[in-house]
Amino acid sequence: MNPSTAVCVAVALPLIGALLVVSLRRWPNAREAASLITGGTLFGVVLSLLPDVQSGARPEAQLVEVMSGLWLAFRLEPLGMLFALVASGLWIVTTTYAIGYMRGHHEKDQTRFYACFAIAISAAMGVAMAANLLTLFVFYEILTLSTYPLVTHHRTENAMRAGRVYLGILIGTSVGFLLLATIWTWHLAGTLDFRPGGILAGRADNWVLGILLALFAFGTGKAALMPFHRWLPAAMVAPTPVSALLHAVAVVKAGVFTVMKIVVYIFGIDLLHDTGLSDWLMYVAAFTIIAASLVALTKDNLKARLAYSTISQLSYIVLGAALATSAGVLGGSMHIAMHAFGKITLFFCAGAIYVAAHKTEISDMNGIGRTMPITMMAFFVGSLSVIGLPPFGGSWSKWFLVLGALEAEKTIFIAVLIISSLLNVAYLMPVVARAFFVAAPETGPSSAAAHQGHEVRRAKDGSSINEAPGFCLVALCVTAAGCVALFFFADTLYQLLTPIVNVNP
Repeated sequence: MNPSTAVCVAVALPLIGALLVVSLRRWPNAREAASLITGGTLFGVVLSLLPDVQSGARPEAQLVEVMSGLWLAFRLEPLGMLFALVASGLWIVTTTYAIGYMRGHHEKDQTRFYACFAIAISAAMGVAMAANLLTLFVFYEILTLSTYPLVTHHRTENAMRAGRVYLGILIGTSVGFLLLATIWTWHLAGTLDFRPGGILAGRADNWVLGILLALFAFGTGKAALMPFHRWLPAAMVAPTPVSALLHAVAVVKAGVFTVMKIVVYIFGIDLLHDTGLSDWLMYVAAFTIIAASLVALTKDNLKARLAYSTISQLSYIVLGAALATSAGVLGGSMHIAMHAFGKITLFFCAGAIYVAAHKTEISDMNGIGRTMPITMMAFFVGSLSVIGLPPFGGSWSKWFLVLGALEAEKTIFIAVLIISSLLNVAYLMPVVARAFFVAAPETGPSSAAAHQGHEVRRAKDGSSINEAPGFCLVALCVTAAGCVALFFFADTLYQLLTPIVNVNP
């Protein structure tokens, strides 16, 4: 298969998988096997493109000419390669987790869940491989629409209300701001192509370019910059595998990926650095980082706390882009992968706790580490990666962000990153402390868990071991291991990404 064909196959494969899921709806085992096989095949196809991209090739394919000189087209470069690897790789793990979660929690409409999930991954592949703003916008919207049924999966009043917030903010910002910015860019530059160094230098006055940057930044609602962030915590009513999709695999990563792509290939980091056009965006990102962390501290519901943590962590990536320095852009780009593995581990653990122990509030999780030791150790690992401590991947992306702030001579943002990391400790470590060092209430083994067939056995201290289903445990252990692996293989990411800032490896 030649690289151009492989790019198209990568976008089409999840759609084929969605059709297989629907056709096998009467046979759950075959349906879920089809999801796993499709995910594995997709990751293999994406991985096959990695050597070409690393060697400097940019596989591309043109689909449809919308108007003269404007195509729906794909072109894979290093930043898109990173996002495609993260989304396709974590789809396999999330599907594995979903099998245990959806069955263990006896969720309804599982066929619709797997089908919509596959369509969302196809859209994420389209975003990752978009050759221009038009293609990115089309697949960005498909991603929003395909995830709406997942957010509203339970069809309760709360779920439908959350769905309205989700669609309202994401469609409102993309049509009201992002589409306008895209049309304006076409008018100014005569092209929407993503080009190294950008396409807007010398095309307009600085105040026009500043307004355009604001339209792009706030138009990318999936990046969850305040005040356009409410959709993300609202969407926590969805099943935990959907939360993983929203926070780690596709949706929010598509948002911050879009911001980074626009900064690097539409404006160009030299233009932003020389003119200071993105200085205001640094402060918006810094405010979001701190404010969302402070809100997370107030949340007793574990998924809500993790949701506000995600809002904060996403703005690390926006901050890296806005710094418009080589180190900042590299740090922000690396954080796409580092945060994905850390946060998906935390959400997997939250879902495992809900399935096995039926607990959602942190104040009810005293001693749970003694009955769910594997889950809570994975939570500990994911927390340390999000905090940014070695030997976990998050330490490298934060290190490069600090270097980026030094390179930009913006030391205030070093303070923001340090304060944020301390706040990460403040809202994540108490969960671990409660789990392992606070005695559990005097209760017997969970009859509900036993009824659902979860493994219950005795620990040495006499307490019962009651972990989530095996599929859930395998998934969260894999992603926790990924947090460690990313620390030792960070140089591979660095080498892949250096061409986007024209830095010699």
